[in-house]
Amino acid sequence: MSGVSKNLIFIIGGPVVGLVAYMVFQQLQPDAQVSKMAGITLWMAVWWISEAVPLAITALLPVFLFPLFGIMGTKALSPSYMNQILFLFIGGFIIAFAMEKWNLHKRIALKIILLIGNDVNRILLGMMVASWFLSMWISNTATTMMLLPTALAVIQKLKDYIPTQDAQRKFSIGVLLGIAYAASIGGTATLIGTPPNLIFISQYQTSFPEQETISFMQWFLFGLPASCVLLGGAYLLLKRWYCPKDVALKSEIRLFEQEYASLGRMSFEEKVVAFDFIVLALLWFFRKDLNLGLFTLPGWDRLVEQPQYFTDSTVAVFMAVLLFLIPSRQKPGEKIISWQKVKELPYDIILLFGGGFALAKGFTESGLSVWLSGQLDGIVHLSPLLIIACICFFMTFLTEITSNMATTQLMLPVLVALSAATGIDPLLLMLPATFSASMAFMLPVATAPNAIIFGSHQLQIADMARTGLVLNLICIGLMTLLMFTLGRWVFGIG
Repeated sequence: MSGVSKNLIFIIGGPVVGLVAYMVFQQLQPDAQVSKMAGITLWMAVWWISEAVPLAITALLPVFLFPLFGIMGTKALSPSYMNQILFLFIGGFIIAFAMEKWNLHKRIALKIILLIGNDVNRILLGMMVASWFLSMWISNTATTMMLLPTALAVIQKLKDYIPTQDAQRKFSIGVLLGIAYAASIGGTATLIGTPPNLIFISQYQTSFPEQETISFMQWFLFGLPASCVLLGGAYLLLKRWYCPKDVALKSEIRLFEQEYASLGRMSFEEKVVAFDFIVLALLWFFRKDLNLGLFTLPGWDRLVEQPQYFTDSTVAVFMAVLLFLIPSRQKPGEKIISWQKVKELPYDIILLFGGGFALAKGFTESGLSVWLSGQLDGIVHLSPLLIIACICFFMTFLTEITSNMATTQLMLPVLVALSAATGIDPLLLMLPATFSASMAFMLPVATAPNAIIFGSHQLQIADMARTGLVLNLICIGLMTLLMFTLGRWVFGIG
């Protein structure tokens, strides 16, 4: 079947599935609003999962379908497409663009590798830590693209020191998979690290407006240790399977030293971006009071007249705007960041966020979330631990073949309904689902880092699938345990 005809089947299939769902739901319950919302949701699900239509275009369907079917008006719906969470995303992206423009991200990556690596195990660890750290702040795609040329150069250089072709091939697979996997894991550590995190925070606010917003610092207190544990698991697996033993490489660390030296002294522009980035992180971390057990460190928002007006998005936009005001010394007449560069913002992802927020609002307005809650009564008696493990398993393997953003958008409203039906704290369900959406390691289509690494032609799908399957299962187990231990403490879950 040709790509065009397959695409056409999914394009037609979306509204057809939606119509069938509407008729089925009408037989199950009498509320027409619930049936219409179910039909729209499944229509969007088919288009999002198949990507027969661009994700952003599918995200716009509620703008005309909700008014058309009487679910809610465009005026009430429109704010969903530009809420405060999106400004957090935009501010973080602008600062990431500035890091890339002046090669600060490359300097950070090489420095990490130099500090850690002097044998094959440590080089693998260094590459993974560099990928992990950078992907906390810039996109997983950009991180992988930046590190891939360095990784390929290292692999080529080290072939002279690894005795057999089989060992050489294994090591190259290990390093490349390590970069991709670490980029996905690192994105979970911060709120801005990967789109599913921002989708979660906005869905949570939409569904539970009476609850206090989860701050950047609160997420970080859970996300950083959790991502460290997951990174450790990935490293130990790759080290065991792919690193040759008894290979001395201390002299070859010069490869990284030469590349780092070629960057020259840190430029004025790099210093400005680094300072801006550090201040941003500090403002995020210490905006709210930080309870350290024995004492509480007061947050800076106590110093402002209306602290409730300030969010992490406020800080992100403020620090991003500063970069448009500071002149560059290397390029007179230019600023540290220009609007021309910001035009590269992924507006499709911004619209995708909006579509998910609109969908969540539709679930509530139509009564579909209440109806779903009633249908989930059957699993009330299952152990919460088992429920969370099933959620992690489902999300991890579903995102192997679907967009992690689209899957997160579709599943979180269902988990809100599950929370209402079971009485389980919604965070205990939504957080592991969000993290698991970034834990697809088996297939090239699962994540952008996987696809980029596979595109290097240094490994086969079987290599990625075998390693990814084991790592998927490891991460499902670790994530379940982390939510019941660290997650309960950080988020105050009873």
